[in-house]
Amino acid sequence: MDERMTGEFRMERSERSDLTPLDIRYQEFRQGLRGYSVAEVREYLGRVADAQTALIEENERLRSYIRELEAELAKAREGEAELKRAVVAAERIAREIKAQAEREAELIKRETESERQAALQELIEQMKRIKNDIEQVRNERDLFVGQFRALLEGYLASLDRFKR
Repeated sequence: MDERMTGEFRMERSERSDLTPLDIRYQEFRQGLRGYSVAEVREYLGRVADAQTALIEENERLRSYIRELEAELAKAREGEAELKRAVVAAERIAREIKAQAEREAELIKRETESERQAALQELIEQMKRIKNDIEQVRNERDLFVGQFRALLEGYLASLDRFKR
């Protein structure tokens, strides 16, 4: 088909001829003196009828083609509308997924920070306990050293007395 044929083509009844190829082929004319040659008129009318038949067939073929094109166009428009709806839905879903991911990331961040704070607090408490334990061990050592020194000094004093 001709690619230049676009848009909708509708022939209204008023634009159509009510004259059919059969009307042309069997049209009767009155004969007058020295009128037209009946054979020539009949031959001409036959050619006109054949041409009109060809035009009617071509017209019907073109109408059929136009209906097919209009159906394809309707399908294409429907497909385009579906595609647009799908794109809008995909964009909406993408925004929702992104928002959900951001919320989850924020929640994970808060949980991680909370866990970090708890772990840090636990380490601080553990360090305090270790520091207290170290201080207690030092105190016990100092006490032991003091007591042991006193004991040794007592023994030394006793030894000094025995020596004398």
